[in-house]
Amino acid sequence: MAYSTRVTLAFTGASGAQYGLRLLQCLLAANAEVFVILSKAARVVIGTETDLRLPPGTGATEAALRDYLFDSLSRNSPAEQQGRLVVCGLEQWTAPVASGSGAPASMVVCPCSTGTLSAIATGASNNLIERAADVAIKEGRKLILVPRESPFSAIHLENMLKLARLGVVIMPAAPGFYHQPQSVDDLVDFIVARLLDQLGVDQTLVPRWGESGS
Repeated sequence: MAYSTRVTLAFTGASGAQYGLRLLQCLLAANAEVFVILSKAARVVIGTETDLRLPPGTGATEAALRDYLFDSLSRNSPAEQQGRLVVCGLEQWTAPVASGSGAPASMVVCPCSTGTLSAIATGASNNLIERAADVAIKEGRKLILVPRESPFSAIHLENMLKLARLGVVIMPAAPGFYHQPQSVDDLVDFIVARLLDQLGVDQTLVPRWGESGS
């Protein structure tokens, strides 16, 4: 089956699990092939911030994510689950995302903890999230980091500047208000819409500046 795009989506331990989950839902609805990697801390945060409890094992996690995205997280859910979801283990070094010859052209870390930010900035590659990001940088591919922290220390800012100079897109989870949001979901969709724009995926979540919302 031909997919519209291929994306690596990593979840880390920063607050803001809903951003990543909503992005995953939208990518699958857009018929994307998505390789998902979750840190151990991300599983804890998802269980804290949502009613989703992820079981151990990649296959069980895939099923739990699909059930949640298209049943519990029901807003604007498509009738059919078109895209392909592949959950990769944190130490699954044989996964396509671990090599420049197999990795997708785009990667998003959403939300991105400052610890993961630091590891990516130093090329640590101690787990599959860090390795996949390192591959994206070395291959000159799109890498988007969505840090969710406040305030940022000088260490965080220096790491972001270092990565930005390498071509990494730094997109803090800081939603705007010009679309007059009426709910938390609207604030989540603002960031997800910007991420979809960066990935070249059509979206109708939020009108662009100068466009009517009607």
